[in-house]
Amino acid sequence: MRTLAVRARGARGAVSLDSAVRTRHWPHPGAAPNGASLRPSPERWASGVLLPAKGEARFCSPSPRGGGRGGGREGVAKPLSFTLARDYPPSMFNDRATPLSLLATRRSGKARDLGDPGPTPGQLDRLLGVAARVPDHGKLAPWRFVVIDNRAAFADVLEAAWCAQDCDPAPAAVQAVRDFARQAPCIVVVISRVVAPHKIPAWEQELSAGAACGLLCAAASAMGFAANWITGWAAYAPGVIAALGQPGDRIAGFVFIGTPTLPLEERPRPPLATVVRRWDG
Repeated sequence: MRTLAVRARGARGAVSLDSAVRTRHWPHPGAAPNGASLRPSPERWASGVLLPAKGEARFCSPSPRGGGRGGGREGVAKPLSFTLARDYPPSMFNDRATPLSLLATRRSGKARDLGDPGPTPGQLDRLLGVAARVPDHGKLAPWRFVVIDNRAAFADVLEAAWCAQDCDPAPAAVQAVRDFARQAPCIVVVISRVVAPHKIPAWEQELSAGAACGLLCAAASAMGFAANWITGWAAYAPGVIAALGQPGDRIAGFVFIGTPTLPLEERPRPPLATVVRRWDG
């Protein structure tokens, strides 16, 4: 067991993560070695999408040396839809040209399809530091991060919890439960730990834990990896919660991080008109 000594600074001052970010490192033979290089960004047909203005989308095309601020030319592109991701070719998923293009093209990878390289210990510390910068009403840090390294021990916990719930005892079912623990080179379990009694409602604290999961996934994409936020039966199994947390904890999600071994595929996205309503009184 070790505790990260990361400090994040924001408008509300320095926030020590010593008590908020606790990692359990069980040696995992599949972890990426120190210094593993990030996978290169794919070629882009239209990169750096910025805020659209009056039917247009501003963009910065990259320079031959990689582009970036001051390294490309600004122009006007035809309108792009930020809700219908089919407007983007597959190579555009998780486009890191600009912060907005990354968010507009963010796509999770399937946990079973994530392979090496995964984040190095230093990269993972940085990802967790980013995840801890979520909105947090009351400055309570109502979440914890548990890094799973000992996959065999984690598989044992899952199998015991599965059998304790009188689930399907067939060998194939048990093997599938154990295989869950072997996906991706990195697993981070995000724990929701509500501070109670407290004037900040439990619901708001739980929302902060969910935001931490989402930001961790986005940060992984920004670093050149892909992530998958999963819950499922294991997130609600008392035996799993007891092994990873403490009484009163809930598992907000298992976040798998690695490099996609197969092309990412789009999923249905709702048109904005079906999920947005403008209220004028």
